[in-house]
Amino acid sequence: MMVDKVTPADTHEMAPRVNEWQRFTRVFFQRRIVIFGLLVLLLMFFCAAFAPWIAPYSPNQQNLKEFLQEPSTSHLLGTDNIGRDTMSRLIWGARTAVLVGFVTVALSTLLGTVFGTLAGYYGGATNSIIMRITDIFMPFPMIVLAMLFAAVLGGGMLNIILALGIATTPAYIRVICGMALSVRENDYILAERAMGTSSLRIMTRHILPNSFAPIIVTMTLQLGFVILSEASLSFLGIGIRPPTAAWGSMVNDGYHYLSMVPILSFAPGAAIMLVVFAFNIVGDALRDALDPRLRGTL
Repeated sequence: MMVDKVTPADTHEMAPRVNEWQRFTRVFFQRRIVIFGLLVLLLMFFCAAFAPWIAPYSPNQQNLKEFLQEPSTSHLLGTDNIGRDTMSRLIWGARTAVLVGFVTVALSTLLGTVFGTLAGYYGGATNSIIMRITDIFMPFPMIVLAMLFAAVLGGGMLNIILALGIATTPAYIRVICGMALSVRENDYILAERAMGTSSLRIMTRHILPNSFAPIIVTMTLQLGFVILSEASLSFLGIGIRPPTAAWGSMVNDGYHYLSMVPILSFAPGAAIMLVVFAFNIVGDALRDALDPRLRGTL
């Protein structure tokens, strides 16, 4: 009996076509806790977007006759020491956290992408100068750098965004420089150079698209850390200035009344914990889904 031989080419032709979107969703949602993280983030984004319509009171509306009240039907999370509704300030604090988090990450991603790509692509003296400056900041914890820059620049939302953006930039430079060093050695990059393609075109059409996946993962992981850092700076009094609602300053305000109304600190503290946890979970899932070495095959 004759048996037909199957060549490697035939096997390749018979292999089922892989749907990248199905593979991404399968790996991304393989842990059920990712759904919980997405729900937390969606709730935060919803509160940030519709704060003026869903908050029962103005975040800065004072009523000294109702200060330090326990949770009730009129104030679901009680009131603070000057009679402001805690739930309303918690909802408006989500807008502050989203604004600071995304603008900071956008700033640090832009700076890190530019300097990381230049260092990795050109190498030589350009790489040495950029990476040595980056190495100066890398040994210090990001929160320490943010505290230093915030102390120099002063409080306020704009200064906090600048401080956190500068403090988080070295991480992006490291990641993107490594990707650029790897991609620039490929044969198609050498072919592009041989054809006279400009360096700017190579960086925008080849280096950056190949760095897209690690950039997205780093941004997602950094978002939670930036929000936690902003809350820490606000708690220390060098972050968002009053009367702007910020979760960190709310924890600090309620800290002095823990024995009387503990929910003043526990509510914003729980919000910070859940949001940071959600960003970390979603970031890990994105890393698994976008990294070919971790996602496997469909």
